[in-house]
Amino acid sequence: MLGHLPERDRPVIRRRLRAAWAMGDHTKALDALGVLAGELDRTHPGAAASLREGMAETLTITRLGITGALKRTQASTNPIESMIECVRRTARNVKHWSSGEMAMRWTAAGMLEAQQQFRRIIGYHQLAKLAIAIEAEISSWTPTKEATTLVPARR
Repeated sequence: MLGHLPERDRPVIRRRLRAAWAMGDHTKALDALGVLAGELDRTHPGAAASLREGMAETLTITRLGITGALKRTQASTNPIESMIECVRRTARNVKHWSSGEMAMRWTAAGMLEAQQQFRRIIGYHQLAKLAIAIEAEISSWTPTKEATTLVPARR
C-alpha cells in the first residue's frame, strides 16, 4: 500500500496505519483505517484501494481478541520470510525442476531445515486463547449453497 504513495507522504501514513493496528478495539481500528482510506481516495486512489483490499485481514488478530506479545509476533512477517529464505537457500543449486512434486519435496526439505532455527513463539502462552477464538469463529460460520465454501455468519 505504501508503494502507491510518494516518499514524502509515507512516514505520516505509516504512523497512522501502525496506530490503527495497535488499537485493542477492532471496531475503532477498522473505523480508523476506513477514515484513512477515505482521505486517500481523493489524493491517492490506488493506495486507498490497496488499503481497503486487505483492511479486514490486517485486523484479524485484533478481532479475535489477541493482545500483547502474541499480537506483535503475529503482526510480523519475519518468521515466514525467514522460512522462505531457508527454502530458497536449500533449493538454490537445483538447476532443473523436473516436476511439481520435485518442487514440493525441495520445499519440504527447506522447511525442515528452517525448523531447526525456529525458537519459541513470543507470546506462546496465549496460543490456547487464539485456538479457542479461531474455533469459535469457525463454528459461527454457516455453509453456503456450495457445500465446500463457508462464509462468516452476520453479527
